[in-house]
Amino acid sequence: MSPIKIGVFDSGLGGLSVLKELVAALPSAQFVYVSDAGHCPYGGKRASEIIDRAEAITDFLLLHSAKLIVVACNTATIAAIESLRASYAVSFVGMEPAVKPAAALTKSGVVGVLATGAALAGEKLHKLIERHAAGVRVLTQPCPGLVERVEAGLVDSAETRVLVRRYVEPLLAEGADVLVLGCTHYPFLRAVIQQEVGPNVALLDTGAAVARRTATVWAAEQPSAAVPGVGGLQLFTSGDPAVVSAVASQLWGSPLLVERMR
Repeated sequence: MSPIKIGVFDSGLGGLSVLKELVAALPSAQFVYVSDAGHCPYGGKRASEIIDRAEAITDFLLLHSAKLIVVACNTATIAAIESLRASYAVSFVGMEPAVKPAAALTKSGVVGVLATGAALAGEKLHKLIERHAAGVRVLTQPCPGLVERVEAGLVDSAETRVLVRRYVEPLLAEGADVLVLGCTHYPFLRAVIQQEVGPNVALLDTGAAVARRTATVWAAEQPSAAVPGVGGLQLFTSGDPAVVSAVASQLWGSPLLVERMR
């Protein structure tokens, strides 16, 4: 019996930042990744729409034998993960913005959270802030347009820098010395963001933490008869496979083949 297969999905290619951490943590695991590029971005969608997409993708991943699913999208986690857990028997691991470590790290007492509008509007984030950031001022900043820049592979263009500057300047003006990258697309903009905020502002994301949590769940759920795996990766998209393959390869740093999700 082979080790259980892990499904991973995002509104687009941002989840590749999490997938990199997953592959590093679980090199013997088989992964199936879905980029929902045909419906990206999720940031401006209603929760009901995001739940519908999350369920459709989950059904697809189950058809491809996934027994553990990582929701590698902050917006989808906030909108849909509780519904998914109530509707499916498989285990789900979701994203959680790094508010807790940011609150512990800040020296100024001010933390900024960069995220999509939908993620910032979710009750889950506000409960997270209440639970883990007592005594810390947490500023939230919606970042429309950044997901689309990453999806187009324009991670270091002049236009992207203008957007990044627009979003970080108000946070810096209020004294933020830690910024939480609250969308899985944003780690691909880490270099640009760091250049705009300077070396004294820390940038935090939770890809590595999610990978560690996934590794724990994966190990616990292995069938007793499972034999060691050899690793593997399949990628699918609801968008244009040629376009998505090109940008995915750019972000990944080596060629990736992306198939059409059917």
